[in-house]
Amino acid sequence: MSGRFKNILYIVLLLSFIVPSAGHSARIKDISSIKGIRQNQLLGYGLIIGLNGTGDKGGTQFTIQGLVNMLEHMGVHVDPGEVKVKNVAAVVVSAKLPPFGRVGKKIDVILSSIGDAKSLQGGTLLLTPLKGVDGKVYALAQGPVVIGGYSAGGAAGGGVTKNHPTVGRISGGASIEKEIPLSIMSKNEMTIILNNPDFNTADRAAKAINLRMGKNVAEPIDSGTLTFRIPEKFENKVVNLIAQIGEIQVEPDSIAKVIVNEKTGTVVVGENVRIQKVAVAHGNLSIQIKEQKNVSQPLAFAPSGEGVAPRQMEGGTVVAPGGSTVVTPESQVSVAEEDSRLLLIPNGRTIGELVNALNAIGVTPRDLITILQAIKAAGALQGELEII
Repeated sequence: MSGRFKNILYIVLLLSFIVPSAGHSARIKDISSIKGIRQNQLLGYGLIIGLNGTGDKGGTQFTIQGLVNMLEHMGVHVDPGEVKVKNVAAVVVSAKLPPFGRVGKKIDVILSSIGDAKSLQGGTLLLTPLKGVDGKVYALAQGPVVIGGYSAGGAAGGGVTKNHPTVGRISGGASIEKEIPLSIMSKNEMTIILNNPDFNTADRAAKAINLRMGKNVAEPIDSGTLTFRIPEKFENKVVNLIAQIGEIQVEPDSIAKVIVNEKTGTVVVGENVRIQKVAVAHGNLSIQIKEQKNVSQPLAFAPSGEGVAPRQMEGGTVVAPGGSTVVTPESQVSVAEEDSRLLLIPNGRTIGELVNALNAIGVTPRDLITILQAIKAAGALQGELEII
């Protein structure tokens, strides 16, 4: 049994002890969100200066143009042909505007090089406006860049790199300058959106809210949406109402699903997956072919044997007459077949029992992927098999 499959088995068994098979619950705030209360993406183009020769090269025209435009706005006229940008790097600055973000609040920004800079280490971002999808400026970013790593190289081209030196971050590097209008005090009804749509979860959430509020204020609309009306006693206390609803415990449901990542050999199986009665036999056939060339070299000062055919000695060795050199190919073929065991899995077995059964025949993660696909094709896997 491989060490990697042992780790998978240990994780599955550990989760079976940590998470109960039934009755586990979660807060509504952890499995859902309120419609309209969300983050908004901001984007901008900026320049990082102060780099130690690791900036963009002279052929990066947008970096030169950006630097020239900035200097022109500051009253400095320069010739673009004489500008050197090895200490400057052009970057795209991105940020997330949080809901209810007020003017003056600080938010984090991420900077990504769009030129051919080698590193952003030690640089400082110049004042950069951050715009939303509507083209309006909502924040301004500026400050020293932190890349969380380094890049060092020599004149010969070698070097050492840690992490990703062309992507940086400024914690609290942007300040909000414009707010997005959002008010919940005048709402008569609000909508809850489930992170993982499921009809059972939506129905349970609505019933739990009604039980807590004492009346039928919540109603499921579909598998991922439910609405709740603002009771009269919470007309001016909507924040308090949302906080109370967020703390309500609900037992989420989910479909039986198996996730397979064939690139990395990762298999994740949900607890609701069941296996019908099926027999599994799995074995590997390995064929190895080795090719090599043998060279027959004549003795020193041997007379030339040009025009004379080589002759074969005992044992298959080919000897060239006279002073000729002969190259002969040689192939070695070996076949190895692993012993396979027939495994009978009873009807209705759970994931823990399935892993134990497959472990008994010593399958690897790659083998497990193949077996699960075969069981699904046979109609014995009661769940959805998703390959990513």
